[in-house]
Amino acid sequence: MSEDERRIWDDRYSSGDYQPRPAAGPFLEAWIERLPAGRALDVACGAGRHAMRLAEVGLAVDALDVSAVAIDMAAKEANRRGLDINWVVADLDHHALPAGTYNVITVIRYVNRSLWPRLVDALAPGGWLLVEHHMKTDADVDGPSSPEFRLEPQELLEAFGSLRVLFYEETITEGDRPGRHHALERLVAVKEGPGW
Repeated sequence: MSEDERRIWDDRYSSGDYQPRPAAGPFLEAWIERLPAGRALDVACGAGRHAMRLAEVGLAVDALDVSAVAIDMAAKEANRRGLDINWVVADLDHHALPAGTYNVITVIRYVNRSLWPRLVDALAPGGWLLVEHHMKTDADVDGPSSPEFRLEPQELLEAFGSLRVLFYEETITEGDRPGRHHALERLVAVKEGPGW
C-alpha cells in the first residue's frame, strides 16, 4: 500500500467522516460462539469492533490495520473496556504473518487478493477463517465504487478451495443507512489438520 493510501485512511478516521461502529457486524456475531479458543487475527481491523468482540469471548487477538489513527482509536476504546489486544500498524502488502499460528482469522470487507494465500498459511490446523466482502452486482447497493474492491460470484470459494468450507453465501443485506443495501459474499472455512 502506498503512503498516499495510508494517508487517505488516516484522514478518513481523523476527520470523522468514517464513524466507528460500536458493535461487531452480524456475520461475526452469527459465528462468534462457535469459534475455537486460542489466537485470533483481525485483518484490516479499522477502529477495532471485530477485534474487541473476539477478545470479549476470550481469544488472544492480534489486530492489524494500515491506519495509525484507527489503531490509536481502537486501542483507546479497548483500554476503556478493559480488553488486552495486540494492536499493530501494518501495511498488509508487506507484513509477514507467522505460519500455522492463528485459530481464528477474520477479514471483514477488506479486499487484498495477494494476501489470501498468506492467510491460509497463517491458520493453525483446525483454524477458522471468516471472510466477508462486497460482491459485484447489477443491484443498486452501497459499497466500493471500484470493481477492483468487489468480488466475482464464488471468488471466495475458488480462492480458499484448500480449506473445508463450513458456510458460504452470496446475499444482499440491509446496509448501514436506512433503505440501503450491500451485496456481500461470505465464507467460513476450516484448515483441516489432525483429527479433522
